[in-house]
Amino acid sequence: MRVVVGGAGLGGVSAAVGLCRAGHEVVLYERGAELREAGTGVVIMPNGVRALDALGLGDAVRSGRGEETPAATGGLRDWRGRPLLVTDAGEARRTVGAPAVVGRTELHQALRAPLPPESVRTGTAIERLDPAESGVAVISDGERVDAADAVIVADGIGSTLRVRLFPGHPGLRRVGRLDLRGTLPAPAGLDVTDLLAGVLVDRRTGSMFGLFPLRDGGLYWFTDSALHGTPPAPDEARRQMLSLMADWHPAVPALIEATPPADVYVDAIACLARPLPTYALGRIALLGDAAHAMTPDLGQGASQAFEDAAAITRHLEDAGPSQVAERLRRYDAERRPRANRLMAQASRQSWLTSRTGATAWLRDAALRAIPDRLATRQLAALWQA
Repeated sequence: MRVVVGGAGLGGVSAAVGLCRAGHEVVLYERGAELREAGTGVVIMPNGVRALDALGLGDAVRSGRGEETPAATGGLRDWRGRPLLVTDAGEARRTVGAPAVVGRTELHQALRAPLPPESVRTGTAIERLDPAESGVAVISDGERVDAADAVIVADGIGSTLRVRLFPGHPGLRRVGRLDLRGTLPAPAGLDVTDLLAGVLVDRRTGSMFGLFPLRDGGLYWFTDSALHGTPPAPDEARRQMLSLMADWHPAVPALIEATPPADVYVDAIACLARPLPTYALGRIALLGDAAHAMTPDLGQGASQAFEDAAAITRHLEDAGPSQVAERLRRYDAERRPRANRLMAQASRQSWLTSRTGATAWLRDAALRAIPDRLATRQLAALWQA
């Protein structure tokens, strides 16, 4: 069976590898001139690691040093680093498994390594899909470039194919938040042990800072703050964040300042304005951010894409052309309720952590009252998702 995958991000590459290994003839189309994934770090939750295992790709996040975050505690702290919700990260790892934190470029290289070169078509943007009873025509630059028994749409948060497939859907909405992300070698003499695998929140401004260890010994950090107007360039965004977080825990401004502007990525946070009515339309299925773009508050974006890829591979593994539509309906029935639930949960988490004033003070007081054991169970549930 011939399967076309449109989009070579983490989810699209994983699905292409899984379907190749299932014995299908797979062609992966990428609009860029080469297969690449720019960015900083990516947190893969334990459920995402298990999905990669199902695809035979678990070594992509397990090889090398530091596959498991060494943090002893996690949870939430205030901007000074004082505990709000303390968790036992070691106990959570023993309960549901460990998350993995990997450089995005490194991870993409490892995931795409098993793909046969003849399966990849770069420099080709899929313009539209023309479905028929017997297959799907793939159109690029006004011309038919392929015909497939099944098509997997994996062209990311700004999916142009999603717009064509769901013309009445409102698409993305910005949530009024700005995300900065950076990676750097661990600075000598700076102790960040207590901050690892945790998030700092500031009830005065509604801003956040998260820090995770990379498996190569480096650090991955992110910020989340209010966005007013157009997202600034990385150097200006970095300067603004240094000013905003100047009186935070000393490690926070030190890490931001130690990260060169060229290594800082800036995004206006967006998510789907409302869930899609289906992830499958006949012989076409959507995957990852194209299907369920969510805010990053649960750290589940990449993990949900990997779950999609594993589910599509499983449902199509022994399918013939005549069975595609039914198998993709099963994929939709499995994945849409779960991913949409996490979309809603991420939005609620975003609202909660970005509060200011009296609401934020009450939130912090409530978090401090939660027993550590219960907080650990909540962390395990988040990692399990």
